[in-house]
Amino acid sequence: MATPMASSFSIADVTPYPWEEQEENEVNAYVARVCSELSRQGHRVLILAPSHSQERVRASRKALRAARGQPRSLLEGTDAGTPRVIAVGEVLDVSAGARRRTPALPIDVARTIEELLTPVELAFVHVHEPFAPSTSNAALRHSRALNVGSFHSSTERLLSTLVARRFVESFFGRLDARTASLPATAELMARHFPGDYRLVPDDADAAGKLASVYRDLAARRHALNGDPALTRRLADRPLIDVDLHMHTDHSHDCATPVEVLLATARAQGLGAIAVTDHNEISGALEAHAQAAELDPAHPGGAGLPIKVIVGEEIKTAEEGEVIGLFIEEKIPRGLSLGETVAEIKRQGGLVYVPHPFDRMHSVPDYEHLLPILDDIDALEVFNPRVAIGAFNDEAVRFAAKYRIVAGAGSDSHVAQGLGSVRIRMRDFDGPGEFLQALRDADIVTRPSSLLYVQALKFLQTRATPPSARRASKARRVKRVKQAPGDGRRR
Repeated sequence: MATPMASSFSIADVTPYPWEEQEENEVNAYVARVCSELSRQGHRVLILAPSHSQERVRASRKALRAARGQPRSLLEGTDAGTPRVIAVGEVLDVSAGARRRTPALPIDVARTIEELLTPVELAFVHVHEPFAPSTSNAALRHSRALNVGSFHSSTERLLSTLVARRFVESFFGRLDARTASLPATAELMARHFPGDYRLVPDDADAAGKLASVYRDLAARRHALNGDPALTRRLADRPLIDVDLHMHTDHSHDCATPVEVLLATARAQGLGAIAVTDHNEISGALEAHAQAAELDPAHPGGAGLPIKVIVGEEIKTAEEGEVIGLFIEEKIPRGLSLGETVAEIKRQGGLVYVPHPFDRMHSVPDYEHLLPILDDIDALEVFNPRVAIGAFNDEAVRFAAKYRIVAGAGSDSHVAQGLGSVRIRMRDFDGPGEFLQALRDADIVTRPSSLLYVQALKFLQTRATPPSARRASKARRVKRVKQAPGDGRRR
């Protein structure tokens, strides 16, 4: 669902060139003209650039310190034709008059940019020539807004296109829109870094065309508040803890029986769980049936109530994995991401994207998520099994800038990992109430050792022969059934 259109935006334009070089540097001259026009149109505009002047840098840092308690004050007065220029660092090595050669990155520029971009609420960060190392690239790394990248030079950069292409490409993936000032530039960039490069020539209408780019991007953000009527209905519901991602021995890489999973979930105080086996729904259906038998509302049930959301973690053909929640039928692996999402929706389910951007595994990345943006119901922003925390941070940024509902789950493949992260939310009935409750939920994490749970997973699966796994399962299930208060009818 698209968000209502804003009449004006808060924008930070970032150039890699010293701001004093406007006469001889065409990129800076372009940024100055366009930003002034956008400011005259009522947009709040900041310009971030390195500088030759120690005095300018000191004044900018003084302004940043003064705005720490009220970061929005940096945008005040920038919507009347005069953008605010912030010198983010002093240039150490300058090649005078260069348009195509970026000066060395000031030593402390990344920290300054992070301090600015983190608290200031921006709709867009617009980076010019964002090749590394540069001020623009640092801004792209730390941006929490929608990112627009503009490319001006039609001369090939051998370091970026040949030597460090994969590294540069990973950062360019964070761009939500790309523009080029010349057809030759668009052709060059598309050849080395495939994408849609919208032509925005350096002419009198450049600001208007960029404003159109901003409006198109903003329209893709999800609505903020969802359904107010559902919010009121849920207001008096009790809070429960929910784990949205876990596996049973119906997954090829997990040895946890359904009975053990349910018993552990109850012991961990979880009120609802989503069972999301790999390319299989049978474990989730079995857990749903067993949980119904244990519900005190069920005849003969004497256990603690626990909701089971029937889900499946589906491997697509080439675009990673996606989870369907509240589904009823198994969805085959090997479909395209679009086809898989369409099947989840056909069943009335919710599309939940697990561990995005975890590039150590096969997962959806930016180029896969943007085409299905409108169909994503929730995005997993915290997964304790992700080995590199920056991947979780990237998911947080993506969900925030597109206003996608955030979720989390343990991704437990062993019972000991269950509930290591949980969502505290209002009790719900069905996918509509669930999604609305998730909008206002809190994510609660607990310390856990990734090495420990991964070692247990290995010991319970690959390191254990099939016959031993079957015997172990029988013993574990027997212990659960004999435990006091299990409440299962025998």
